[in-house]
This record gives sequence, structure tokens and C-alpha cells, in this order.
Amino acid sequence: MSRVFNFSAGPAVLPEEVLKEAADEMLDYQGSGMSVMEMSHRSKTYDKIIKDAEQDLRDIMNIPDNYKVLFLQGGASQQFAMIPMNLMKNKVADYIVTGQWAKKAYQEASIYGKTNKIASSEDETFSYIPDCSDLPISEDADYVYICENNTIYGTKFKTLPNTKGKTLVSDVSSCFLSEPVDVTKYGVIYGGVQKNIGPAGVVIVIIREDLITEDTLPGTPTMLKYKTHADANSLYNTPPAYGIYICGKVFKWIKKMGGLEVMKQRNEEKAKILYDFLDSSKLFKGTVRKEDRSLMNVPFVTGNDELDAKFVKEAAEAGFVNLKGHRSVGGMRASIYNAMPKEGVEKLVEFMKKFEKENS
Repeated sequence: MSRVFNFSAGPAVLPEEVLKEAADEMLDYQGSGMSVMEMSHRSKTYDKIIKDAEQDLRDIMNIPDNYKVLFLQGGASQQFAMIPMNLMKNKVADYIVTGQWAKKAYQEASIYGKTNKIASSEDETFSYIPDCSDLPISEDADYVYICENNTIYGTKFKTLPNTKGKTLVSDVSSCFLSEPVDVTKYGVIYGGVQKNIGPAGVVIVIIREDLITEDTLPGTPTMLKYKTHADANSLYNTPPAYGIYICGKVFKWIKKMGGLEVMKQRNEEKAKILYDFLDSSKLFKGTVRKEDRSLMNVPFVTGNDELDAKFVKEAAEAGFVNLKGHRSVGGMRASIYNAMPKEGVEKLVEFMKKFEKENS
């Protein structure tokens, strides 16, 4: 069975050489006589794996020393609660709602304090990013929250919001490590790794140290305090050890490829191939305002549900899988993360051209 071109939004395609390396080490990791899956997280061997992973991530993103890197569990969705529990000192937070996940984060935070929806693109099915240059930021807001790349809707913040000095918290799950980022502009950057970095089960939180305090909301469980994990270097309890090991391999792969500048260049090239075709096609249309288009997730439609279903089915038969769009947008969505080769996008466009000819 040959490998397919996997356009899944997550869990998603991983670099083939990483998978091969992991396969080679499956039964015996570097002469230890066992798999990383079987290894104590307190062992010297594993300690090196997690420390190297953190250092490589710090190198790739130029993470300053006053930020902690935490490898946690519970996915991005658990962070929807953890963030207010740890950061809501005044019990006020401002949310910019540009998709399903930002909306869920906003709803979750409202359990813990006053949440203000200071901008939203829900009026047009989240197909654009609102102007965030002069927002009504609350005077006593503890933070301003965004989801930077919207996996379902295919939009991306090209300019960060003007938070007027307030701490910016950003969910970068689906654009993590896709381009260079200035970590100092954020108080917290976090994301589930299952889109661009590794297997499902790990969430990485990069948090400025002054935001990690004992002073959490009353009733915050020990496991949901950033301080618990920061003090223990992500080893307070058994971490998602194998997932972190694979993430570490992906970080090494990104370094080897030339870092985030190269990733951005590759991703722009791939996205351009697909968007240029969508812009010239008579059958297929992109669903996002041009200036807000994501490099990672590309939703598109034919305008006819039956034709969409036919396309998804025939594409899968031709080896292009997981192209069905999210139910809230319909149509199709191609997720073209770092590990998707350019060839995959070129071949998809060839297939789309052929489909258009046969069905117009």
C-alpha cells in the first residue's frame, strides 16, 4: 500500500523521515533495549529526550529566557479553562471571536469571570478577520484572547491585534511553526501539536514567567496550575512521553530543513498553487476574504452539495484523502501543513482541473 496525500486538519500528515526514524527505533531506542513507549519518564534517557525537545523548540522560535515551555495534556480545549483559571486576576477578559474554537474558549472563560466579545466575524460565517487596530479593550482586562489561525474557516491573523498594552493570549494550534513568530508580543502562545508538530495528545504552552503564579482562581485543581508544571519542568506527572519524543523529532526536522523562514517560504509556495487555481477556476471557489487567507487550511466549495460530495469521493479514490470540509462550512478543505509536500498540492490541483473539465 503506497502512502496517500493526507489533507486532514488534524491529526495530520507528519514528515515521512520522522515516521521512518521512529519506526527504526520502535523496538530499541538508541541501544536502550526498549521502546520510548516503554521507558520511565524519570529515566536519564527520557530526560534527555524531553530536554532536547525543549531546547530545539527554543532555538527554532527564538524563545526568550523569561518564557517557560510546557508540554501538557488535555489538548487546546483544556487551555480554554486553564487560561482564565491562571490569568483572570481581575476576572475580566476580552475575546476576539473569529471561529468555532475562539467561540468555545470565550464561552468557557465566561464560567470564571466577565468575558467581553470585543470583535467577531460570525456575521459572515467567520470568513474574514475583523479590523483589530482600534478595539474597545477593557481597562481592567487581564488579557486579550485570539485564535490566530482558524482551522475550520481557513482564516489567519496577518497582523496581531492592538491590545493597548494588555497581555495577548493566542491559540496557534493550526499555524504552529509554520512561519517565524515574535514570541515577545505574546503573554501566552499555545497549541495542540496534532496539526503541524506531532501525534495527538500533547499541547505546548509557551508562557511568560510573570504570568505563572500561585495566585490562581479559588478551586483551581493542582493539575491545572501552570506553576505546577513549570516548577516540575513538565514532569509533575507522567507526561505524554511518546508524543513529546515525536515532537522532538519534528523540531529536528524543521531545523534540518532550515528553520521557520524556510517553512514559511515553502508554505507560501504551496498555498499560492492552490489559491491561484481557486481564483481562476469556474467551478471551485475559495470561501475566505483574500487578505485573510490561511497558509495552512484552505476551504473551497463548488456551490453544489452533490458535486462537493462527488468530488470528495473521487478524490479519495485517486489518493487525496480527508478533503471533506467541516460541517459548519460544508464543501471541501485542504489542510497543507509543513509536512505536506509541494507535490501533493500540485497533484491535487491537477486532479481538480480534471474534475472541473468532466463536471462543467
